[in-house]
Amino acid sequence: MSRLRKWPTGSLPQRSWSRKRCQTIASSQIVAKGCWFLGFGLPLFIYLFIVSVSAAEFPPDGVEFFEKRIRPVLVERCYKCHSATSEKLKGELHLDSRAGALHGGESGKPAVVPGEPEKSRLLEAVRYGNPDLQMPPKNKLSDAQIADLVEWVKRGAPWPLETAAPAPGGRKKFDLEKRKQEHWCWQPIRAVPPPVVRNAPWPAQPVDAFLLARLEQKNLKPAPPAEMRTLLRRLYFDLIGLPPTPAEADEFLQSAIRHPPSAIESLVDRLLASPRFGERWARHWLDLVRYSETLGHEFDYTNPNAWRYRDYVIRALNADVPYDQFTREHLAGDLLEPPRLHPAEGFNESVIGTAFYWLGQRDHSPVDVRLHQAELIDNQIDVLSKTFLGVTVACARCHDHKFDAIATRDYYSLYGVLGSSRYAQRSIDPPARM
Repeated sequence: MSRLRKWPTGSLPQRSWSRKRCQTIASSQIVAKGCWFLGFGLPLFIYLFIVSVSAAEFPPDGVEFFEKRIRPVLVERCYKCHSATSEKLKGELHLDSRAGALHGGESGKPAVVPGEPEKSRLLEAVRYGNPDLQMPPKNKLSDAQIADLVEWVKRGAPWPLETAAPAPGGRKKFDLEKRKQEHWCWQPIRAVPPPVVRNAPWPAQPVDAFLLARLEQKNLKPAPPAEMRTLLRRLYFDLIGLPPTPAEADEFLQSAIRHPPSAIESLVDRLLASPRFGERWARHWLDLVRYSETLGHEFDYTNPNAWRYRDYVIRALNADVPYDQFTREHLAGDLLEPPRLHPAEGFNESVIGTAFYWLGQRDHSPVDVRLHQAELIDNQIDVLSKTFLGVTVACARCHDHKFDAIATRDYYSLYGVLGSSRYAQRSIDPPARM
């Protein structure tokens, strides 16, 4: 049971935790479908759901495109003259809010017409086609920046929902501690007693009481337990991603007739012990860390030894590696002393975890090498924070986070760590083989 405490809700599914919960979850038609997927990162799912609701007007990829490609250009090249913090607002035009961009300035015409680049005065200005309307006035934007603005307008000018821009001189100071106090996700973990429910016999585990309480608030009732053949297929597909063979189905159903609880427990144990378990669930983790065996871009070169990371994740799941150990190996597996060694072959497992930093797309001949380096590190921070924290630290690259308790100082603290690291191929063989 010592490992059990190291796998909090929302981390990788662990077998010792899963055995009883799997029986309860899979036997209920309410949450069985996809329940194991949520088990991979429930706090992350809840966070993304909250964000999607708060910014429901635009798809997440559109908002991310704005934050990464558009807002930095506006901040650097437009805010000095067209924002609430401008010493003197030029042309009565605000570009620090979507409402201001849609309203336009003293011309009476909107600066941005969502979905219609040719009608957007902002694009007319940055293209320098009109000698009487050229912005920024001193230096034209790069072709890539103009292309990003065109794409942004074509997408409907997505912009995260936020409070109205403050009046000049009225911008509130970023208060990290205040934000931590106002949102539940930044509070220390504490024990919460299960709620009292009317159908007291139904919860099989304490967490079931929370589910039932919400159902009862909506005057809903739990679905009846699934019949054995349905339960069998759920367990197979949830745990190993494959259906049972006819012989396996017959064996389970015959055993379930004699003693259902023992039959279910035996089946769960067997599926958790299958190598297919790690292969099935590694796919979800590999998606989080944007796993690929090539580098993308124009020529899509092979990423040497990327497959070793794939196999490392599969082995970690099948070996019940505690989540705290798994996390340390990803963050700094090359520095762990002593490292975790493969039990049979003796090679260094810990160092392989750091390979996830280098799985992203690479430009093969970047024009601006420093910008390319900044983009690579930004991607590393983005993947690291979304995967392990469920928060978008990369949104604080150009400004303090608009919603979360993340300061730009936090972003560049991480940037300093990753920027001082370097890519290297490391030997994993034990000393005796070297």
